[in-house]
Amino acid sequence: MTPSFKEDHISQIPALQLLQNFGYTYLTPEETLQLRGGRLNAVLLEDVLVQQLRRLNRIRFKGKEYPFSEGNILSAIQTLKDTLYDGLVRTNEKIYDLLCLGKSLQQSIEGDTKSFPLNYIDWNPETWLTNNVFHVTEEFSVERTGSHETRRPDVVLFVNGIPLAVIECKRPDIKDPIGEAISQHLRNQREDEIPKLFLFTQLLLAISANEAKYATVGTPAKFWSVWKEQDEKEEKLKALKNKPLSYEQKERLFGERFDYVRSYFDAMDAADRQVTEQDRALYDLARPERLLELTYRYTLFDAGEKKVARYQQYFCVQKILDRIRKLQKDGTRQGGIVWHTQGSGKSLTMVMLAMGIALESSIEDYKVLLATDRLDLDDQIFKTFKHCGVDPVQARTGAHLSELLLGSKSQIITTVINKFDAAVGAGSKPARNTNKHALNVAENNRAGLEPAPTNVGKPARNDNPNIFVLVDEGHRGQFGELHAKMRKALPNACFIGFTGTPILKKTKNTVERFGGLIDTYTISQAVNDKAVVPLLYEGRHVDQTVDSESIDAWFDRITETLTKEQRADLKKKFTTTDQLNKAEKKIMRIAWDISTHFRDNWQGTPYKAQLVTQDKSTALLYKKYLDEFAMVSSDVLISPPDDREGNTEVEEENPQAVQIFWKKMMARFGSEKEYNRQIINSFKKSDHPEIIIVVDKLLTGFDAPRNTVLYLTRKLKDHTLLQAIARVNRLYDGKDFGYIIDYRGVLQNLDEALDVYGKLADFDEEGLEDLCSALLDVSEEVKKLAQRHSDLWNLFKDVKNKQDEEAYERHLADEELRTKFYERLSAYSRTLAIALASVKFIETAPEKKVKQYKDDLSFFMKLRTAVRRRYAEVVDFKEYEERIQKLLDTHVGTGEVERVTNLVNIFDTEAFNKELDQLGNAASKADTIAHRTQKTIHERMEEDPTFYKRFSELLEAAIRAFREQRLSDLEYLKQVTEIADKVRNRTGDDIPAQLNHRDVAKAFYGVLLEVFTKYAKEGLDMRSTSADAGLKVDEIVNEHRIVNWINNVDIQNRMRNAIEDYLFELKKEQGINLAFEDIDRILELCLEIARIRYPS
Repeated sequence: MTPSFKEDHISQIPALQLLQNFGYTYLTPEETLQLRGGRLNAVLLEDVLVQQLRRLNRIRFKGKEYPFSEGNILSAIQTLKDTLYDGLVRTNEKIYDLLCLGKSLQQSIEGDTKSFPLNYIDWNPETWLTNNVFHVTEEFSVERTGSHETRRPDVVLFVNGIPLAVIECKRPDIKDPIGEAISQHLRNQREDEIPKLFLFTQLLLAISANEAKYATVGTPAKFWSVWKEQDEKEEKLKALKNKPLSYEQKERLFGERFDYVRSYFDAMDAADRQVTEQDRALYDLARPERLLELTYRYTLFDAGEKKVARYQQYFCVQKILDRIRKLQKDGTRQGGIVWHTQGSGKSLTMVMLAMGIALESSIEDYKVLLATDRLDLDDQIFKTFKHCGVDPVQARTGAHLSELLLGSKSQIITTVINKFDAAVGAGSKPARNTNKHALNVAENNRAGLEPAPTNVGKPARNDNPNIFVLVDEGHRGQFGELHAKMRKALPNACFIGFTGTPILKKTKNTVERFGGLIDTYTISQAVNDKAVVPLLYEGRHVDQTVDSESIDAWFDRITETLTKEQRADLKKKFTTTDQLNKAEKKIMRIAWDISTHFRDNWQGTPYKAQLVTQDKSTALLYKKYLDEFAMVSSDVLISPPDDREGNTEVEEENPQAVQIFWKKMMARFGSEKEYNRQIINSFKKSDHPEIIIVVDKLLTGFDAPRNTVLYLTRKLKDHTLLQAIARVNRLYDGKDFGYIIDYRGVLQNLDEALDVYGKLADFDEEGLEDLCSALLDVSEEVKKLAQRHSDLWNLFKDVKNKQDEEAYERHLADEELRTKFYERLSAYSRTLAIALASVKFIETAPEKKVKQYKDDLSFFMKLRTAVRRRYAEVVDFKEYEERIQKLLDTHVGTGEVERVTNLVNIFDTEAFNKELDQLGNAASKADTIAHRTQKTIHERMEEDPTFYKRFSELLEAAIRAFREQRLSDLEYLKQVTEIADKVRNRTGDDIPAQLNHRDVAKAFYGVLLEVFTKYAKEGLDMRSTSADAGLKVDEIVNEHRIVNWINNVDIQNRMRNAIEDYLFELKKEQGINLAFEDIDRILELCLEIARIRYPS
């Protein structure tokens, strides 16, 4: 038996088989439709859900158990269905909370009316496999919004009748199968598609035999992830893969739609099958217990986005929970340090861990303290914890934190690190919390805000071993002095530190005191997983000597686009400002360099930049000069100029300008919080500002994916430097790298590997090696330019006349070669953009060579546009288009290369003829007509396969004859024009007169004629017979079809039977000896045409 690459054979059916062996019960599409009341606009299997709500929920009252009333059961379901739509993710969050928390319902028992909780799913790991029911179906038809048309996701997983997971399966031999599957997921979530299904969905999978990715609702394509199991149970999975289905399971799976492949899979079962990546993904993510666990414990809503754990977050939390469940000999729980590189979701890992502790049944009277420097975490944390029934408390001051630490109530506390410092550092006589019961009674007697505790001014102390302190490293020394203070206040607490940078040698002992290293997720791992982008570094030098030759060269380079008068005016400004000191002159020059660099390389794209300055006064000077040069928009974000609690920073600069600026900001925004919020939101979400200017703010914990360029104008060291450069490593569409532009020589010796960090030599060797693997000198990337230029030209080595553009276009007639061309051109253009943004490249590369690179880019981009039109190509490099267009506009010239637009359809005759008139020769016109017509035929093939197949073959023959030089340019043009006209006007196929104005009957006629011709007898006009038969089939279809008939198996069976009866009558009357397989073929093709032509 030859292996098959059909989607059903290689992906969908194997998935259904394996999922059944995981414990899912298979439902046919017809059964799922019946279980939702025959309504295609419903997605809950209500019959299943009703039974499960009865089974799962009992009211316990005065020692007895009572069932919920039928009215309450139906009310709980109606609550799910009636959740007010407020956008996909927000509504999904509301339903998620219902699924996790349940619904409180009033019921009268023995004359007493109270509210009782009803749960939709049993989330208890000890009973969730036995108490919940799991179903799987395929081709789950859901009606589109405002339409009777449907979409049919490949596989849907239900828990208690609720669709928790959706899976799209793709065959591995198509181009980018996972990309196509993700694209279908994203399309189906659109508001005009089937968003109602995704209101309940928690996990999405895109699978193919050799690869798989997962995400959740609302996740953009860029952020779909690969799961890497750390304890892969290969033998167990292989046994499940090769466990044969029972006879009953096979009967159900292969009973209807898949009946035709049963023999194929029976043969497959004869020997062991190997485990595929698809199998691993299904086991790791979709087996019942893992699906429930990821949904309940590892799903978050963060700032309007829904997120599911990445594998490193999941396994890190699992390791920590395994560690802290066990008490050590001294009664405490072992802590430790987590090193997860920046950009890998470290802060959310902390939140998931806090949730895990709150949900851990073996830990009572817990407190979880999250100490972080992330500015927006406190506001988000309330929603994040809502589903586990625990409301976190935000520490308002150090005194408030002390009070919270003394309390005995289980709770999650959030604080910024400086408040913790203040809380544990005050006073010298600690007030101890030793009487838990007394504290509990006192707490219960309080109303509203608690009065100030009697221990104000004294540090908190709590001996409870179930206190967990999760410390985000921030920019301060948590490993040293602060850790000692924490230990004094919370002697038995479990401390878990999180760091995003390599461990310092000098802190290794402290790490051991914390409990050792728990888990690592390095920069190189994150880059390999495409969780972050690698970083490109370039040192730029702006000379401070006014009359030096280097300044003249620099000046000539940055002003090359200005007029003579503009150059003279600017030079005067640079060289005659004697009132400016040298430092200010340098700031002015750097501001000009930043302005031109950003304008020429990034302006007009979605990407932003961050400028790091020495102090607040300097930040304001940069803002002044950026505004004066008026090339880029910018905002300054700094902290207030006065001391705050826990802030030991001393203002060393002249404070007057800073004070004036701050007063303006407070007058404009009203408060520091609103100033921070509005500036950050504008930077993240609006076109302006393009550059945000900072000193210390936003160097840590700032997550803005559009932030792409970091301009360093101050010395940074150790963790602060490494955290700062990671501000630009977040993923964003079209973003290949983050860029570090260094004006202070912070990383200037990067090529020297470990010696690169001479001033950071305190890092251990392993950490430095990992860091270096992801931080590259821009010159290393620029070195690839020559090879990528050569690779691109190498595609055209067989083109004899390199001046003949037509020869290039004809050379790209082969689709595989065109694909290589598009890919290599994309790689070349992106590398050239990096090179042209590098001052070192501009200064060292020969001018003639640079011109050649630019000219070749212009030529190849024009060629891309031409061949895309000529061969009706859809090129999907849209995520890079804006960056490439910026490159063209800056270095080639606006308008030099035409933007690629949507192709004109051949049925839009006027627009299509206008496009043809712009083409230069007969061959290019002929190719454009031929391939555009082929595209139309491909899109419409299922509407009338016989008709379109005939003309597809005629076109292929004409194209082949032209390539083999058996047709001249004009003959080729004449042939394809005639074919296009016939396709457009539906002529030339000798349709019998009785079929005029009966387009669908014509399609049936084509199928019937193809079969009947094999049985033609002398004197029998098969054309007329087939035409009459086509009309009859059309009549039968229209007699039987009803609304949504394509999802009604009973209606389709009636159609099939009626057409079959007619064919047997025709066989008898006309003496056409039709074979059974021919009748089956006619039935399948005619029904498929009917589904396309009569979709509702």
